[in-house]
Amino acid sequence: MDFNYTAEQLAFRDEVRTFVRDHMPHEIARKVIEHKELLKEDWVTWQRILFEKGWVAPHWPVEHGGLGWDAVRRHILEEECAAAGAPRTIAFGLHMVGPVIYTFGSAWQKQHYLPRILSSEDWWCQGYSEPGSGSDLASLKTRAVRDGDHYIVNGQKTWTTLAQHADMIFCLVRTSSEGKKQEGISFLLIDMKSPGVTVRPIITLDGAHEVNEVWFEDVKVPVENLVGEEGRGWTYAKFLLSHERTNIAGVSASKRELAYLKEIAGKEIASGRPLIENPRFRDKVARVEIELMALEITVLRVLAAESAGKAPGPEASILKIKGTEIQQALTELMMEAVGPYALPYLPAQWSNHWLGERVGPDHAGPLASRYFNYRKVTIYGGSNEIQRNIISQAILGL
Repeated sequence: MDFNYTAEQLAFRDEVRTFVRDHMPHEIARKVIEHKELLKEDWVTWQRILFEKGWVAPHWPVEHGGLGWDAVRRHILEEECAAAGAPRTIAFGLHMVGPVIYTFGSAWQKQHYLPRILSSEDWWCQGYSEPGSGSDLASLKTRAVRDGDHYIVNGQKTWTTLAQHADMIFCLVRTSSEGKKQEGISFLLIDMKSPGVTVRPIITLDGAHEVNEVWFEDVKVPVENLVGEEGRGWTYAKFLLSHERTNIAGVSASKRELAYLKEIAGKEIASGRPLIENPRFRDKVARVEIELMALEITVLRVLAAESAGKAPGPEASILKIKGTEIQQALTELMMEAVGPYALPYLPAQWSNHWLGERVGPDHAGPLASRYFNYRKVTIYGGSNEIQRNIISQAILGL
């Protein structure tokens, strides 16, 4: 591969940069860059801006409302958006269930759901993990029983990200107990407003409401919401997870975080000397930057293979492992950069309630929250230990 941009690609980068600069809402960008909490309308606002431009799904085929862009154009768009502080597009619709629907779904499902995903009319969440069925996903117990022209769904999903905002959930459900456990799994699209669906918040270590339990009690789901064939859900799930793991790598966002790390490490801390002047700390930053550069090249190779018609394979596991390790390393270095101001997250202005004054600089406030939150990234989407097993089996033959 030639990693130097052509004149045409450089012109496209300038076009993207200008568009993002002119249309990215400043208040949303500041929230992203400073690690403040995003509201549902923040994500939806940016996605609709991209939708109106026609850039919300550059990776989708043209016949389904996408652009069919090559890997380089998609990378440029993602990089420029991330550098400007744009929120990442919500993966559950655009990057996960959308490709499953246009690859395996019925004509009706494509016609009904794909436009609503593109326009952000529907917010999706993912119903995979269950208590006791996370990394061993094939052991899931949520059951769907056929009853005429409906399935009756009962069970529980957990760690369901942003389900409190969702209109729809795509679920793996057990429709048969015969044969191998993977063979009895089907892929259902369920309306979150259906009677019997209950969402209960799980408050995480950083004090945030990001994940949830979702309960299904005699939920009626039309048979037309079955994707593909009954019992083939495991195949569709693996297809979806390969796309999710590629997206989890988050190279562009990590490049923005690296720049922010250098910025805050250049500020004075309690000792009076910026930590970036410490040679050992600079070595840590340089090591992460080198790993990030190597990851970016690997992502471009995978995207180029996708553009040539090759679905992500075990390479997606490599991207997931390295991408999440780099993300965690960046949060750790940011905590180190602010020194004694790396306090637990205090939502009320990060203030000292006894003295009535703010504790430390503004940029230090959200860093502990982000550090705690990012402990999960090496677990979701299939834990990194599981990813290493996939690599050893698929590449090394072990």
